[in-house]
Amino acid sequence: MGVQLRGIVQSSELKLGDIKGKKIAIDAFNTLHQFISIIRQRDGTLLMDSRGRTTSHLSGILYRVGKLLENNIEPIFVFDGKPPELKRKTIEMRRRSKRKAEVKLTEARRVGDFERIRTYAQATGKITTDMVANSKQLLDALGIAWVQAPGEGEAQAAYMCAKGDVYATGSQDFDSLLFGSKRLLRNLSITGKRKIPGKSIMIDVHPELIELDKVLSSSGISREQLVAVAILVGTDFNPNGVKGYGPKKALSLVKKEGTLEAVMDEVKWEFSAGPEEIADIFLKPDVTESYEVKRKNLNVESVRKLLCDEYDFDTGRVQGVIDRIQKSKGGKSQKSLEGFF
Repeated sequence: MGVQLRGIVQSSELKLGDIKGKKIAIDAFNTLHQFISIIRQRDGTLLMDSRGRTTSHLSGILYRVGKLLENNIEPIFVFDGKPPELKRKTIEMRRRSKRKAEVKLTEARRVGDFERIRTYAQATGKITTDMVANSKQLLDALGIAWVQAPGEGEAQAAYMCAKGDVYATGSQDFDSLLFGSKRLLRNLSITGKRKIPGKSIMIDVHPELIELDKVLSSSGISREQLVAVAILVGTDFNPNGVKGYGPKKALSLVKKEGTLEAVMDEVKWEFSAGPEEIADIFLKPDVTESYEVKRKNLNVESVRKLLCDEYDFDTGRVQGVIDRIQKSKGGKSQKSLEGFF
């Protein structure tokens, strides 16, 4: 879900060429959810191999990594660890939402409503431990660095950005800013048009850059105050927020009162934990310094064995992506695919 700060956050539109040569820490779970929501067949089912195992996420990683490397952009995928206890309510809400979507999906399939089928199918996606494991296996084969966060992946990615080890974090959520990321890239590697959920309207979509310093200076607040705004609006750790408060109204109150304590004295809040405890998740997150962001060599044989031999990927399509990666800067591989097909 993530915190909704669109009303007070300014962004600048980018092209992939604008971030050439940059390292980007990508929120892996956020990205995998995109893949299993979008990469589906017409009837809403996920892409699968001959044994019925999901491959949508592997296809997404392959083509996403290929496109980024082709544009000389180096991704580092950051995976979630154990979620904070306060996130339990949000996780349960998501589970209930998926169960409701599954019921609606069954009915849509019964009547053959393909528009509703796709909508509800996208809402039922789940990331399994097997998906995470073989995603990491594919990244290793592609030579792409990944980091296992002890807690929230976005917190770890933001820490890496704040230290200067990566240029920006890549996520659709604004939470990275709350965790202290200097820069947030949204719609990374998504170009062209995208359908608005629930409507027959297509909109132009381009990558966009949000800079924390500019958000704070234009709003006239500190990062701590931005966290206070988020708590009023609602976060993954207090999903309902304070009734009646959107980003702009919350910002106004925070600027008036100054501190989180003073702000919460002025509103009626009903959270399962104190506001200070929620704020500490963002301001004092659980992160690790044990990580590497260096790109390794592409292992063509490992890519082939995993995708083509294990998961029935088309050899020609895999070859095409491999060719593009090999042509990219730093795309040296251990072997060519030519000897395998």
